[in-house]
Amino acid sequence: MNPFNINSELEFKKKAIALFNNQFNKNLIYNQYCKLLKIIPSDVKELNQIPFLPIQFFKTHKVISNKKKITHVFKSSGTGGERSINHVSDINKYIQSFRKSFEIFYGPIKDYIFLALLPSYLEQKHSSLVYMIDDFIKTSCFDESKFYLNNYSELYDTLKKVNNSKVILFGVSFALLDFIEKYTIVNSDLIIVETGGMKGRKKEISRDELHKKLKAGYGTKNIHSEYGMTELFSQAYSKEKGLFKNPPWMKTFVRDINNPLAVNNCGKGAINIIDLANEHSIAFIATDDIGQVFENETYTISGRLNESEIRGCNQMFN
Repeated sequence: MNPFNINSELEFKKKAIALFNNQFNKNLIYNQYCKLLKIIPSDVKELNQIPFLPIQFFKTHKVISNKKKITHVFKSSGTGGERSINHVSDINKYIQSFRKSFEIFYGPIKDYIFLALLPSYLEQKHSSLVYMIDDFIKTSCFDESKFYLNNYSELYDTLKKVNNSKVILFGVSFALLDFIEKYTIVNSDLIIVETGGMKGRKKEISRDELHKKLKAGYGTKNIHSEYGMTELFSQAYSKEKGLFKNPPWMKTFVRDINNPLAVNNCGKGAINIIDLANEHSIAFIATDDIGQVFENETYTISGRLNESEIRGCNQMFN
């Protein structure tokens, strides 16, 4: 199945239900989960009837939907303890997905200078985000594109040098803040893409507060955000106000925190995601994030479920 040629809601729905049936049959963990819920595949006619696998299973089980050789392993940052693991058998599908996702929102990768300030991801190893940004850097036509780790002085010199170019600075929140505590940059054309998370390095603050500080420190009108995770092959992007949009092969839903089987197209609650690029693992994931999905399919992420809420959801299936 080619997940990237979606041209209508009906086409998405057909491909999603076909993929559900395939993964029900081929993914042992998902099959067992669905059977515990007494799901009969032939009864599933609508997207919100598809069971969403709790994301915690990536920490405790090998979530795969084929018997192909595993070629890459991606791991989450592990700031919350145990690390999620995504066992990848088709790295080209991931490359296709993140390249297409980026170019939908920003245009050709080769036209940009990519600056990466992702120290925690580089230190942890096996980061899918680092793999993606590394590919962007290699695809870029500019020598300035690189990872800067903790070398803020070199990053500062580079930002001054490329002032009139198309530049994207990808950064984890704490590092972006650390940089502007030491240096002042005024570049209204600079695109700052925060990838979220203080990773235990600074006190967590709201996205609104974070963006306010970053706009003041970098002299930019808007702060962009990337929404992705170890367990997904696709990314959503926000260009302003924390409003995320998905590529055509990805869809976001909300579920009731107190009843995880109650799934709606819009409203407030915990976030569920269908990612049709996730053929090798599971395309239907109940995340730990909370937010709001609007009628136009944009959405915001406001935080994460706490441990008691996660345990409460999981106890339904024990």
